[in-house]
Amino acid sequence: MLTAIDIGTLVTRTNDKGNIRPMITGTKTSVSRIVVLYKQGADAVEISRRISHLNLAQVYAALAYYHANRDEIETELAESDAEYWRLAELHSSKAELIYK
Repeated sequence: MLTAIDIGTLVTRTNDKGNIRPMITGTKTSVSRIVVLYKQGADAVEISRRISHLNLAQVYAALAYYHANRDEIETELAESDAEYWRLAELHSSKAELIYK
């Protein structure tokens, strides 16, 4: 007998380093990680190849979550991008002090 999977269980909101964010259930892979690859032009099959511990259903669930909650994920991506550039600037400033 085949066992059906409730697709609502494939993505859960998990505490990741102090932030509550949507993650692929049972993994440490965030929905936003899937979305970054998707926005770079990778389709679901390519994403599941690149992140080999995910199956196609998990990737499609992440993409469905993104399309249903676009504002939330876009805000998360913008915050991550801002933090990246803040840290890059901090690193650059420290490197200047060291090499002067």
